Amino acid sequence: MDAIGSPRSGTAPVNVEAEPSGLLDALAVAAVMLDAEGRISLWSPQAEELFGWNAHEALGQQAAHLLVAPEHVDLVVTLFTQVMESGETWAGVFPVRNKDGSSRLVEFRNMRLLDERGAVYALGIATDQGLVRQVEQDLALSVRLVAQSPIGLAVLDNDLRYVMVNPALERINALPAEQHIGRSVGEALPFLDTDAIAVTMRNVLDTGTPLLNEYTVSRPGGASDVEHAWSVSYYRLEDSSGRVLGLAISVVDVTEQHQASTEAARARRRLALIADTSRTVGTTLDVEQTAHELAAVVVPELADLAAVDILDAVLQGRRQAAPSGSGPTRFRALAVRAAYSTNALHAADTPGQIASYAADRYITQAVTSGRPVVVEHVSDEDLHRIAPDAESAQLLARAGLHSYMAVPLIARGEVLGALDLGRARNMVPFGRDDVVLALELAARAAVSIDNARSYQSERRTALTLQRHLLPPKPPPRPGLEIAYRYQPAQSASEIGGDWFDTIPVAGDKTALVIGDVMGSGINAAATMGQLRTATRTLADLDLAPAEVLRHLDHTAAELDPGFATCIYAVYDPHNGECRIAVAGHLPPILVRAGRPPELLDLPSGAPLGVGDVAFTATTVKLETGDQLVLYTDGLIETRSDAIDTRLNTLLDLLSEPRESLDETCDHLLAALRDREDHDDVALLISRTQPLDAKE
Repeated sequence: MDAIGSPRSGTAPVNVEAEPSGLLDALAVAAVMLDAEGRISLWSPQAEELFGWNAHEALGQQAAHLLVAPEHVDLVVTLFTQVMESGETWAGVFPVRNKDGSSRLVEFRNMRLLDERGAVYALGIATDQGLVRQVEQDLALSVRLVAQSPIGLAVLDNDLRYVMVNPALERINALPAEQHIGRSVGEALPFLDTDAIAVTMRNVLDTGTPLLNEYTVSRPGGASDVEHAWSVSYYRLEDSSGRVLGLAISVVDVTEQHQASTEAARARRRLALIADTSRTVGTTLDVEQTAHELAAVVVPELADLAAVDILDAVLQGRRQAAPSGSGPTRFRALAVRAAYSTNALHAADTPGQIASYAADRYITQAVTSGRPVVVEHVSDEDLHRIAPDAESAQLLARAGLHSYMAVPLIARGEVLGALDLGRARNMVPFGRDDVVLALELAARAAVSIDNARSYQSERRTALTLQRHLLPPKPPPRPGLEIAYRYQPAQSASEIGGDWFDTIPVAGDKTALVIGDVMGSGINAAATMGQLRTATRTLADLDLAPAEVLRHLDHTAAELDPGFATCIYAVYDPHNGECRIAVAGHLPPILVRAGRPPELLDLPSGAPLGVGDVAFTATTVKLETGDQLVLYTDGLIETRSDAIDTRLNTLLDLLSEPRESLDETCDHLLAALRDREDHDDVALLISRTQPLDAKE
């Protein structure tokens, strides 16, 4: 008989390394062999641990007398005889006497053995009953715990292949246990980032360092499926001797918490986007700029692609109800934006372009109905109702446009246009929350667009009125060279009552007039027009300057707004005298060759419209080449500098000689005016010349 590991005929050597069994070690199973007479012939070390007697003390002893209390000896002998005669195994629990005199319940398995000579032996396998019950209880609890746990549990072997999954994990993975067993995670669950997971599991298996609560998010059914989330923990399994058995995985489905957290994050982003819209859209009173700001806000937070189109009638200043929808509607494209470089931009109308769209187009339907048009999943047919033409539809298809909505821009009950939104790389289609957010952003932006539109319309009206009321190019006057400039304010609300005039007066005299109505807007422009007309009428009567201002004061008192500053000067080229009366206006400046420019020290008077105020005229002698500079406060006033500082700057600028009066006007405006100035300005410069000079 060959020993284990020795060569056998026709076989290769076998080298078996016995490994301890964790369960048997935990049970501390003892083995005892009795001969046919019941004497102990073999005694294992575990028997010594269990009963207390060592092998020397036990071998050759009658087992019944050594291990059993006297009152149980007859029963034990009977059971022993039955096993030896019948060959049947006996199993049960019996009290056994320990060497220290104590008694303990021991679980036995007794069986008959035969050797090669036919001799009969009895083999008894025993362990402490309490220990067996504890192991059975632990095992039963473990099995029930694994089976009934709501947490997904799995055990993988050292090759990282499934050997066990519990029912909870079957439900989480939507895969029965038999389709897990023997497979790797990548083979069983290909929708996960299996490469990263495999690296993580191998690291835990190799190092023994657990990894807890690893957050994993995926869409098991593909991009269109609902997003799921799991909290996964990995830890290495070892037996009581430290031998690595494999890897355990616990999986908790945290999809609900993830969705709640995601929704909360979305809500925060929506609020932030609304706040950004309030802060960044409508920073100027320019319709096109506002449209660009709106497109910049929604891309990429809400959409991959965005376009802002305004009804052409709205931009023309015609307020109207929503289009009827019975015919084509004219739009003007103002802004187009994409979250990334894409040819889809070429599918949109170029900003500034006017396009006419039929009633079946989605953008037309949005402005006609005043409600958003949402296409959750765009089809080929839908593309032709989104894009301007067939070629543009193909561009959108190649760009991957899969979800679309057109949102009307409505302000103060009027439909102004539409905001077009599309998703291509963002694979989530537009949903209810997206529509609600788009409506909120569109409503806020529409008010800004309407404000800009109203501002531009009012500004055009005010400018038109003001230009109508301002004088045409002054005709040449005897003994005078004249240049003038007028610049309106940048804001419609600031356009108002600055004016100037040169009026022929009897005897070759010329009236030089400049004024500024207090207030702004159309009403101020209208007041300015009435005062200018009255001034021309009074000048035709050849009244003295102070008398002219007295009559204008009475006229202004009946107007709204009814206050204005004014300078009325009359120059007589025959004697070189200029009589000047001031009604609360900034002092004129006299520029003489070889001398520094000076502010004329004249009685300032009160503004027109105050009533019952006396005005005084002052006579100033002018030499040939002298310049008289009249201006309104818009030339020198700023929000940050003192008026005296600005007047000194004006004097310094006038000290620099220029070839012509026109050059002087342009130089002053370039140096003193800013693009964002909030007031209009009138500037009138005259220079005396000989009467016989060529006019």
